[in-house]
Amino acid sequence: MASLKDMRVRIASTKATQKITKAMQMVAASRLRRAQQAAEAARPYANKMGAVIGNIASAAAGSPGAPALLTGTGKDQVHLLLVCTGERGLCGAFNSAIVRMARERALALMNEGKEVKFFCVGRKGYEQLRRLFEKQIVEHLDLRSVRQLGFVNAEDIAKKVLARFEAGEFDVCTLFYSQFKSVIAQIPTAQQIIPLVVEEEAASGPATAYEYEPEEDEILSRLLPRNIAVQVFRALLENNASFYGAQMSSMDNATRNAGEMIRKQTQIYNRTRQAQITKELIEIISGAEAV
Repeated sequence: MASLKDMRVRIASTKATQKITKAMQMVAASRLRRAQQAAEAARPYANKMGAVIGNIASAAAGSPGAPALLTGTGKDQVHLLLVCTGERGLCGAFNSAIVRMARERALALMNEGKEVKFFCVGRKGYEQLRRLFEKQIVEHLDLRSVRQLGFVNAEDIAKKVLARFEAGEFDVCTLFYSQFKSVIAQIPTAQQIIPLVVEEEAASGPATAYEYEPEEDEILSRLLPRNIAVQVFRALLENNASFYGAQMSSMDNATRNAGEMIRKQTQIYNRTRQAQITKELIEIISGAEAV
């Protein structure tokens, strides 16, 4: 059985851990509000961009000059999975949930005889995926040095993806990230961005005649690459808010658990100390009676 000194050290260590988790919870809470506002502000633009492109794409459907980003390569053999995760841990199942979804998609595609490649954005996703798919990871981007996410970061990722598409390295690209709902709810999401999937709502909207200047194909050739950057930027912002929400919830649970451990450890310590005092008293009394 542990000595009283060991118990005191253990209680002090648990209290120190509780202070750390409480501090991390407060930091995450302070950063969450700003990250949540940024994610919510990006949603209307990203949704409207998708709707506009969907309307133009439905008008340009079947056109021989339609961009490959809309029509695809005509094949469905090579898939690039763009997996966006966090740079740090201590956030519950935030990172592992995204990785699990990407891993399941990859295994399903491989069972169908497809070739799968990974583009990892974020250290945690890369570390988990390389255990099974190290040879299939074609690129890894680390954003730990980025203090505040900006559209330029998304543009850099989009340019790398587009360069690989233009080089004929893949046929389909799917973006994986976590959509922020609340502090306790972050939803892993998969979104195909190449070729563009036109939403049914956009395609079946009001039948209004539009005249485009320049032609639809030329407009799409400019909008589609930008749309990829917009969708990646939205994913990064959603991930950022989801990370702080998950970390806040995780650190709150850790703080509560530490408090419960301190209570139990203190109770055991007091009982052990009381038993030791009682034992010493019995020994003193027995010794006095013997004299």
